[in-house]
Amino acid sequence: MRASWRDTLLSYAFLAPALVLLTLFTFYPLAYGSYLGFTEYGGARFAQGLAPKWVGLENFRTLLADPLFLTSLGNSLKYLLVVPALQLASLAVAVLVSRELPGMAFFRAAYYVPVVTSVSLAAVMWEWVFNREGTLNWVLGALHLLPAGGAFGWLNNEHTAFWAVMLVTFWRGFGYYMVLYLAGLQSIPAELEEAAVLDGASAWQRFWRVTVPMMKPTILLCSLLSTIAALRVLEEVLVLTNGGPLNSTYTALMYVYSKAFQGFNFDYGLASAAGLVVAAVALLLSLANFRLFRESGGDEGRA
Repeated sequence: MRASWRDTLLSYAFLAPALVLLTLFTFYPLAYGSYLGFTEYGGARFAQGLAPKWVGLENFRTLLADPLFLTSLGNSLKYLLVVPALQLASLAVAVLVSRELPGMAFFRAAYYVPVVTSVSLAAVMWEWVFNREGTLNWVLGALHLLPAGGAFGWLNNEHTAFWAVMLVTFWRGFGYYMVLYLAGLQSIPAELEEAAVLDGASAWQRFWRVTVPMMKPTILLCSLLSTIAALRVLEEVLVLTNGGPLNSTYTALMYVYSKAFQGFNFDYGLASAAGLVVAAVALLLSLANFRLFRESGGDEGRA
């Protein structure tokens, strides 16, 4: 018994530095930020050094009555359209680059380069692609595919800016999820693939009957990560459009950022409440992902 207690204390001693850091930089900010969502704190009250004032659900009523917040939340939900496209493309390319062929190491590294590219550098590049004299208009002009009226700024048009920013998100996240899928593919036992080949299964049948079922934990992980990332997209919007034009790219996290740090209001209470709404939506979508994959796994098991 004494040895067991000694082992337990020793384990917690090793965990203590990480637990202290998590408490200071994760648990405490999360708890305090959640508390601020139910208070009035910001502006003059913050400048005068007064403590937060408890207002209950008043901040959430303000959010529901704010057309800008509803628009931003709608844009964030619409941004989820990038998730299935990103996951399908990442998985397909991961299957291709998992083959041991000459030059594959170069392609794996090339696909991952956007992940480690800074947002500011990516913004300069994509602004050059999307502006009136940019690469996209040049290519479309060469193919005679420009819309009526000729070249235009894709980031300055309320009908195209949202999809242009989403394309940048797709480009930045593609390599990250591809690497995760590649790791999942390499963990599948080779014997399963060989057994399917001996049974006469085609490449397509091996993919759906062997690869996809074995990859479900990785698919779930990537789906969760990309869903949360789509809801909390900020950097691309901030550097490319700043929420415009006409709030067409104004996302929920942009709303949180603007209320907390832009202008002179510094409304931390309202910003925290908006952050809690985004977190609640992310939690609901995460639970939906878990339920979807659990049910699909159960159906497959019964088949």
